[in-house]
Amino acid sequence: MNFSFPKIELHLHIDCSLSFAFVSKYIPGISKEDYSKTYNAPVNCCSLIDYLACAQAAIQLMQTREQLYDATMDVIRQLEADQVIYAELRFAPLQHLHQGLTPEEVVEACLAAMEDYEGNVKVRMLLCTLRHFSKAESDLTADLVIKYNHRGVVGLDLAADEAGFGLENHQSAFEKVNHAGISCTSHAGEACGPESVWETIQKLNARRIGHGIRSVEDEDLMIKLKEADIHLEICPTSNHMTRVFHESANYPVNHLLLHDVSFGINTDGRAISNVTLGDEYRWLHTEKGWTLEDMFKVNSNAIHAAFIPEMEKDILMSQLRDGFERTNGFSN
Repeated sequence: MNFSFPKIELHLHIDCSLSFAFVSKYIPGISKEDYSKTYNAPVNCCSLIDYLACAQAAIQLMQTREQLYDATMDVIRQLEADQVIYAELRFAPLQHLHQGLTPEEVVEACLAAMEDYEGNVKVRMLLCTLRHFSKAESDLTADLVIKYNHRGVVGLDLAADEAGFGLENHQSAFEKVNHAGISCTSHAGEACGPESVWETIQKLNARRIGHGIRSVEDEDLMIKLKEADIHLEICPTSNHMTRVFHESANYPVNHLLLHDVSFGINTDGRAISNVTLGDEYRWLHTEKGWTLEDMFKVNSNAIHAAFIPEMEKDILMSQLRDGFERTNGFSN
């Protein structure tokens, strides 16, 4: 099987994906060993919090316009090398204010890289509010989504410590974005069980769920996801590293296939998880028996769930079909 087929990635954190080349520019002389120790999470983290802590060093390297621009371009170039044809990159603007930038300047620096890029990857942006943020911080993030929607910010996300913080501070932000006709996603069903996914659907009106793998623990929820066409942004390697499922044999991704729930495959963070989408699909093929038909299906699902107009989805579907036929002789 040729894994250079076209891919879609909807769940990718910029700050968790900085390459050795990028880090070397801002920390001259850093060794690959030191890069790995700092920017790659341990294969077996103790928890999601342990995993997320590895992003802090990267965030400190994303505090100027130049750094933010370069970081965004760096991730886009990684996507290009991984044959990704569409991606939604996400980051939390309020984490990048330590050297005097305004939230608007942060967003504009990342958007400038997206707009300057000339290549084969179509890129859009999601802005994250974080579970531990105040209501005011969450509302400000929502305002940024609305302000920059016309430039390619296509949605709002809620990320970070799902188990430690509730939704109370974030409902008004999601209401504001939904009222503006802009789409939302939210991390859930990762550190917590299906009850977290239910709450997110009911209180935030999210069209997609970041991770959501623990939805398989509730058959009624699986039915709800299918009936409401709510898409799960599944991140296999990340889930293994954060101990959501301790054994790869128990990872229930095929259960989602059997129930025909919409989901796609993502890396979550290419540096922190030390993985590419090609790697994810190789693992799914080797360990889970996935066929080209399965891989085509989940990428089609992701296109359908992307926060872009239908006309743009049609173009991506054409590229997906052509690419699968070109690389593997697969037609659908």
